[in-house]
Amino acid sequence: MSLTELIAGVEDSEKTLVVHNADEPTVDSVVDRFADRNVSVTTASTESGPPEYVVLSEGDRVLSATSLAEVVPGGGRPQTPGFGSEPYKPILDELDETMFTSYDWRRMLAASREIEDRAWRAGEGTLYAGFQRYSVLERQLPVYEQLGTKTNLDVTAFAFPDAELPDHEGTFDVYPERAAEIRDTWFVAFDGGGDEESKCALLAEEREPRRFYGFWTYDPETVDYVFDHLGETYLGGRSDTPAAAGC
Repeated sequence: MSLTELIAGVEDSEKTLVVHNADEPTVDSVVDRFADRNVSVTTASTESGPPEYVVLSEGDRVLSATSLAEVVPGGGRPQTPGFGSEPYKPILDELDETMFTSYDWRRMLAASREIEDRAWRAGEGTLYAGFQRYSVLERQLPVYEQLGTKTNLDVTAFAFPDAELPDHEGTFDVYPERAAEIRDTWFVAFDGGGDEESKCALLAEEREPRRFYGFWTYDPETVDYVFDHLGETYLGGRSDTPAAAGC
């Protein structure tokens, strides 16, 4: 199953988010927040129970329940965080493996930063990233050079070689790939560095110019599949691996 087929499989699974005990303006804010997600937002009222909470379900199966404040937090979100002692405030939410639709480049970059920052804070493990083309990867070289300074963090980037990458510190590996799914998908995946709960991945397909459709996941099996697919398809048994790596 290719990366695009994995995206299509998630797309076929619609989820429902039920907002309980919230007033109309609050419900409207939830609808606005998830307008670009493949999720149906409905409302419900209960005579007892906590105020303003949400329940996420798929068919008849309840997936999670949490306070509304966890889904629609107050305040703004930083869009270009650095790496440091303060954890990056994630844009990823409880809607694990739910499709988002029509993300632009800025939002894709912000989502990628959440996973990159998790890997940075862990300081060990493996991070795979695909930014489609060298010309896109070029803009991320400072970030990936910094990630590569973590001695126990193995960082690998995949991209279609549409341009020459400028000289940079060889702290991470770059693999030139011409496959269609590398050109068409944007992905960032972290294997958790030995911690199953820290595994996470972002995977999206560019279906329109600079508009991305995909999902993120914290499910260890899905993350493992992404790593296995990339490793077996593009890294396993390659005679040119040493020459391609270490750009």
